[in-house]
Amino acid sequence: MNVRTLCLAILYFGDSTGYEIKKLSMEGKYSHFVDASFGSIYPALARLESEGMVTCREETQPGKPPRKVYSITDNGRSAFVDSLVEPPAPDVFRSEFLLIAMCAEILPPPVIMQAIDTRLLQLQAEIDHLNQVAGEARHEGTRWAVNYGLKCLGTSLDHLQTHRDALIALAGSAVAADAPVAAE
Repeated sequence: MNVRTLCLAILYFGDSTGYEIKKLSMEGKYSHFVDASFGSIYPALARLESEGMVTCREETQPGKPPRKVYSITDNGRSAFVDSLVEPPAPDVFRSEFLLIAMCAEILPPPVIMQAIDTRLLQLQAEIDHLNQVAGEARHEGTRWAVNYGLKCLGTSLDHLQTHRDALIALAGSAVAADAPVAAE
């Protein structure tokens, strides 16, 4: 899936400005699907407009420049549905925290404790965000996807809380033993 498909997904459920699409895809309920940047959304919208997948109209605002509002066309709806028929790529998961955890043996305990505390706060913030999305969800598919995300994040949170002491116990063990850690 790419930014183009993400824009079509957002517009499938209602007209939006580029700014609204940016907010939804970077901070809102669509932020968990595709890595979209501010610089990728407007070029994608321009391409979609030139291909007849979306239309754009200007709306005047008192005391401000007019805003561009995008709408999906029938061709855009068809293209969006067609893109969803393709098998999904594997989920991408990257975690700086896991690199720190993997290297716990060469790091002092305070560094590991700080990393754990930071990750716990991040997980809780993500859970809080998804709970907010769940409260605003109008579609059953959205609720299902949010619940799946909550389950994944909840399992991560539980594992980290349950096994926190074991990771802290590893901290500094290679340094204390003065032994090099072999790369795996």
